[in-house]
Amino acid sequence: MKEYDFYIVPTPIGNLGDITNRAIDVLNSVDIIACEDMRVTQKLLNHFDIKTKCISYHKFNEKERVNYFLNILGEGKKIALVSDAGTPLFCDPGAVIVDELRKNNFTVTSLAGANAVATFLSQVPRKGEDFVFVGFLPKPKQQIENLLNKYKSTDIVFYDSPNRVMNTLQTIHACRPNSRVAIGRELTKIFEEIVINDTEKVIEHFENNILKGEIVGLVFREKNSNDDFSDKIELLKSKGFKAKEISVILSELFGANKNDIYKKCIN
Repeated sequence: MKEYDFYIVPTPIGNLGDITNRAIDVLNSVDIIACEDMRVTQKLLNHFDIKTKCISYHKFNEKERVNYFLNILGEGKKIALVSDAGTPLFCDPGAVIVDELRKNNFTVTSLAGANAVATFLSQVPRKGEDFVFVGFLPKPKQQIENLLNKYKSTDIVFYDSPNRVMNTLQTIHACRPNSRVAIGRELTKIFEEIVINDTEKVIEHFENNILKGEIVGLVFREKNSNDDFSDKIELLKSKGFKAKEISVILSELFGANKNDIYKKCIN
């Protein structure tokens, strides 16, 4: 098997049985494991009897760790990056060091493994394959509404915290009264739950429940949300834009599906 300088290693999002044999082998074989919270990672390592040295790497020390890691790798040693749960770089640190590693010609690879978005979406029936992942939703209500208005014609996938999600659902319902959502919590754990319904019904479902664990959510695309693009398409055509250009312009401006707009242009 090919060896790399730097490994991005997914860790379980709840069920320890979801770690892969390759992940265990890599964590055993590298010289250093870079992790968000050493206490969290150490529990995982102890469970699998992994003795590799850990060093903290989180959003507050990302930049200052870069030179240290480059020096370590320059000595011929190998590093694995993990987050507290799931796949690094999905709303977790890692982008800074990976960018620098590639600039300095170190080899980087990512292992397949647990990811909350993929785990969630594989249980949620959708009308199309396209979606936009926006990470953790912003706190201001207006910013959430801006996202909902921008991405009317595609599914919006997001992370949220249990103490905020009810406010998020209220904001979604106020902005899109007829919307449907899916909310997943405690994924891969004993009390895993995914609720798919009209937003109002989902609010009612969770009103009397104590929510725990990180939340993954989805706001389903609005029905017939592309209907109002006809006038815009004709206007851009009259200005000399081609179908491919129009599909790119409108998808960027309104978060619509580029292929759907292209089909409307040529039809």
